[in-house]
Amino acid sequence: MVPAFATTIHKSQGSEYPAVVIPIVTQHFNMLARNLLYTGVTRGKRLVVLIGQRKAIGMAVRGGSAKRRWTKLREWLASGAINVARS
Repeated sequence: MVPAFATTIHKSQGSEYPAVVIPIVTQHFNMLARNLLYTGVTRGKRLVVLIGQRKAIGMAVRGGSAKRRWTKLREWLASGAINVARS
């Protein structure tokens, strides 16, 4: 027996592991983004295994650009709700 653990791709950013197994299925289509798949695949140092559906991999690869973020940052800055220090 060899101990193992699981983590998310988000939490693994900046880390590297000897082996990575990535489940990839269409049921979680909102997570099928090219940048997320790239990050997951590049975490593996020696071995990367994708388990799931070919269709899901295709959806992730064709996903293209990241979705627009609705942070309201522009509105907060304009309203003065966030103070920006100027030097």
